[in-house]
Amino acid sequence: MDKMQELKDFIRKFDKVAIAFSGGVDSVTLAALCMKELKDVVALTVVSPAMPSREMKHAKEVAKKIGIKHELIYLNLLEDENFVANTSERCFYCKLKILESILEFCKRHGYSAVFEGTNADELKEHRPGYRAVKFFKNVYSPWAMFNFKKEEIRLIAKKMGFSFYNKPPLACLATRIPFGVKIDEKKLKMIDKAENEVLEIFKLKEVRVRFIDDFAVIEAEKEEISKFFDLSLIDEVVRKLKKIGFKRVLLDLEGYKSGKLTNDFNKI
Repeated sequence: MDKMQELKDFIRKFDKVAIAFSGGVDSVTLAALCMKELKDVVALTVVSPAMPSREMKHAKEVAKKIGIKHELIYLNLLEDENFVANTSERCFYCKLKILESILEFCKRHGYSAVFEGTNADELKEHRPGYRAVKFFKNVYSPWAMFNFKKEEIRLIAKKMGFSFYNKPPLACLATRIPFGVKIDEKKLKMIDKAENEVLEIFKLKEVRVRFIDDFAVIEAEKEEISKFFDLSLIDEVVRKLKKIGFKRVLLDLEGYKSGKLTNDFNKI
């Protein structure tokens, strides 16, 4: 039996399933598969101050596109002192609160299980958030359980006709702030606004704006860095990001790399 059949057989063990729905390729593709196998599936997007506004917009759009029942759950992570403290375990506490809010919804509405989108590749990385998944007996990570890697999931999404099959992953805004620097609403809003401005001005596929000592450090995909060499656009982005509240605007010439803030800046 191949692993796709094993995955489908596993899904069919449940009557009503809730999907932790970020709008990323992993969670959307998982939700679409579940819809083919089950009659009652709901996509739950937890909206918090750490969620990029463009991610919430995308989650709504793709939920409508695949035709799944979609609910928003509002969670103020800034009320959790463990999240605000921003230690290396921040993701654990964040995921814990998110899953607790999803499970509370499930309890009220009779959903017996929660599926979330961690894939097999992510288990090789430092993922404190995955420990939170293992903390609950009725929360499952089907992609990881059946050893589906990111590229395999993208291929499944492509075969299902999803135009966003190659969409870059989008982590929460807190990942732009170095460990040990307290998280607050002002920083998160500054980062969100700055990323939206940079994306709009330079027409990028993806971007990260790191919050380093009140400086905005822009990371773009390496092949798109040349877009920043237009002086008129540089003046515009500097003006707009300073208006948001950043003291200086810098460009990281190494380009975007997942986990760079954790691996580099936190060693300084």
